[in-house]
Amino acid sequence: MRLQRIAVLVPAFTIVFGSFASGAGKNQTPQRPPTIQEAERFVEQAEARLNKLAIKSSRADWVQATYITNDTEALAASAREDVLAAVTDLANQAKRFEGMNLPPTLARKLKLLKLSVSAPAPKDPKERAELAELGTWLEGTYGKGKYCPQSGPYAGKCLGQSEMEEAMATTKDPAALLDLWEGWRKFSPPMRPKYARFVELANKGAREMGFADAGALWRSNYDMTPQEYSAELERLWQQVRPLYLSLHTYVRSQLVKKYGPQAVPPNGPIPAHLLGNIWAQDWTNIFDLLDVPGKSGGVDLTPILQEKKIDDLEMVRYGERFFTSLGFDPLPETFWTRSLFVKPRDRDVVCHASAWDIDNQEDVRLKMCIQIRDEDFRTVHHELGHNFYQLAYRHQPYLFEDSANDGFHEAVGDTIALSITPEYLQKVGLLEHVPSAEGDLGLLMHRALEKVAFLPFGLVIDQWRWRIFSGEVKPADYNGAWWELRTKYQGVAAPVARTESDFDPGAKFHVPANVPYTRYFLAEILQFQFHRGLCRSIGYTGPLDRCSIYGNKEAGARLKKMLEMGKSRPWPEALYALTGERQMDATAMLDYFAPLKKWLDEQNKGKPVGW
Repeated sequence: MRLQRIAVLVPAFTIVFGSFASGAGKNQTPQRPPTIQEAERFVEQAEARLNKLAIKSSRADWVQATYITNDTEALAASAREDVLAAVTDLANQAKRFEGMNLPPTLARKLKLLKLSVSAPAPKDPKERAELAELGTWLEGTYGKGKYCPQSGPYAGKCLGQSEMEEAMATTKDPAALLDLWEGWRKFSPPMRPKYARFVELANKGAREMGFADAGALWRSNYDMTPQEYSAELERLWQQVRPLYLSLHTYVRSQLVKKYGPQAVPPNGPIPAHLLGNIWAQDWTNIFDLLDVPGKSGGVDLTPILQEKKIDDLEMVRYGERFFTSLGFDPLPETFWTRSLFVKPRDRDVVCHASAWDIDNQEDVRLKMCIQIRDEDFRTVHHELGHNFYQLAYRHQPYLFEDSANDGFHEAVGDTIALSITPEYLQKVGLLEHVPSAEGDLGLLMHRALEKVAFLPFGLVIDQWRWRIFSGEVKPADYNGAWWELRTKYQGVAAPVARTESDFDPGAKFHVPANVPYTRYFLAEILQFQFHRGLCRSIGYTGPLDRCSIYGNKEAGARLKKMLEMGKSRPWPEALYALTGERQMDATAMLDYFAPLKKWLDEQNKGKPVGW
């Protein structure tokens, strides 16, 4: 799941900022110190320039993602080059105002200007063009990635990401799973040298902007220093790690029963191909292998959706109706005519679900190859969270048209998805009867396999990239470092030997697409904090897993207040507006899963914990 908003923008024209020309000539009078009024005018003109370029780049990227050809890749690369050129130019011009005593709003905008792109371009035009081309090529290569098994149940079929996800979700034969797992990673090795060059160029751009490297730039975007942000992630991880260990221990013991100790070491990391997901980031597809009371508690929507003949359009309508029940306006008509809901039969597209803001006003879109299944029903609600967030802050100035921090953007849709309770499903006609509380343990387990299982994976991708950006990990060690971190945090291991001729990180969309990833870890924490805060605001006192804000205008008003703030204020203020708390806190997640944690610890008595 991905929010699509290219950080900034512009066409091939140049705006001259009057007195902001750099440097005085040899015989000229030295340039006078800038004024606050000049800084205000600079920012105003910069926002106008960037807004135009954002629209141009977003349109080019949309076409490239939904119609992958050499030509669309070239057009997207050209638009990205314009974006990178503008950001580089404006960030360098903005240095003139460093050290000034500026009004807080103006100072915030100038800071955000520097942080507005995840891969800053070098000043050199050739290197800037190369960076844009590399970024487009890497993402396009992923979008075209396929594996065509020669044997097994999928022999003769070529599987893209969506088909691969479905295959790994439904296959239980370990040999077939291993073939699929290895096969999906065969298209990524050619990315390796290009990715190394991409890192080199992005680092050069970041250093020219005054950052230690591109990773330090990413970690500066959270209203704290890079060091403070790293420490905050570690604090949150330590809060939730005991819950993850309990889940990991139980799941491993169940897989040992299914596949035997020769296939799954009883006290070691879990082989990645046996967890029901291409990347082992979501374990919900092995739910049927677990001995959990209440397994039939109305968890799986897939057969219900299919029996009711719900199509892709109606899947999205369910998500829209959730938001309108809270008091939000319906999605604009252009959303329905310009989005992509079904994978076309005649061309390659990037099927990874993403929400798009094309014009920073009302042209929001969903790009998703929807399958009629439980997972996609929830994903639709998540992605529409992005779209309604985008619509809520569209009245903010350009540099504030974003979430309080990137974890907030991801968390909003997931907060809505937490309200997809049996009570909600019964209200919208997808369940005839609300199951009794006896099935709650099954519901909690199913959700833990999605949310709790994801937590360490949400840290690994950027931990790996930050080490690469800093130079701690060299190109010759890319794959080894990847699996070292996967094992350290997740307790998951490659099922077969991997070497440095492989490039397994490239088989995960967010790496070739250069999308920062700790936002998803933060979202896992924040969504439960948002959910608890909203449930408290409406006076709910029961189990958190049974709370749904569907239809509650009071909860909707509180949510809308936060969304409308955009990025105009530091994120602790936005968090306070919704929850009354100013620090990210994982205790809400622990509260939500407390009954499951108690049960897991009882089942795990006498079993080895860790790996």
